[in-house]
Amino acid sequence: MSNVFELQNISFKYNETSILHEISLQIPRTLITGILGPNGSGKTTLLKVLSGIYNPSKGYVLLNNKPLGQYSRPEIARQIAFLEQNISTSLPFTVREVVEMGRFPWLKPLAPLSLKDREIIDYALNCFDLINKQDQIVETLSGGERQLVSLARAMAQEPKILILDEPTTYLDIGHQSMVMEYLRKWHNHFETTIIMVIHDLNLSSQYCDHLVVLEQGNIVAVGNKNEVLCEELIAKTYKASFSMIKHPVSGVPQFLPFFVD
Repeated sequence: MSNVFELQNISFKYNETSILHEISLQIPRTLITGILGPNGSGKTTLLKVLSGIYNPSKGYVLLNNKPLGQYSRPEIARQIAFLEQNISTSLPFTVREVVEMGRFPWLKPLAPLSLKDREIIDYALNCFDLINKQDQIVETLSGGERQLVSLARAMAQEPKILILDEPTTYLDIGHQSMVMEYLRKWHNHFETTIIMVIHDLNLSSQYCDHLVVLEQGNIVAVGNKNEVLCEELIAKTYKASFSMIKHPVSGVPQFLPFFVD
């Protein structure tokens, strides 16, 4: 299987504080890759380096075997959609207007939406069951619905790579499952490469094919979920005690935390 990203000796500093340390990593094409690790381990910084928002202090990133720095911003936007945490706006945009923003990388300056653009927008709205809410102001929606609007906007962008920073944060368990199921359907239908930071070990086990574990800016494990999700590694990385069991339906690893007096 080919790789969509290759990182060689990536380091990143912010105000002289070192966040990432000599990271070398390959991310496979058309898989769902989960980035795990405790708070402050550099997960969000790694996503921003991959998406071209941050330039590494050292090392280089290859996107499809070409240095990321050699792509223009519009070229990156046609390949990568990056969804940050809890994107919201105080402006009264409707659902449809937000999803239309996904077409901007494909439009010439001041050009109106074409018939093809509108068909793509309608498709994205239908995919996430938002067509009946398209005229509703986004800020009136629930957190889970707003996350679906963000995903629909990203789908309208037609990216080959979708990068998400904690897409289920602050969502209840029902909306978490809903968002992850939509992501899996999108991935399966379009063979989109998905890279996400995810805090929930059990969700990562159920939905991710490939996992990367960070700790204090260093990679401590890379591989498939059965290789990475073991009691010893997780307990050591998160400084907590876990019991690992198999999911009663899917059989994937699941973790139950416990505390020792």
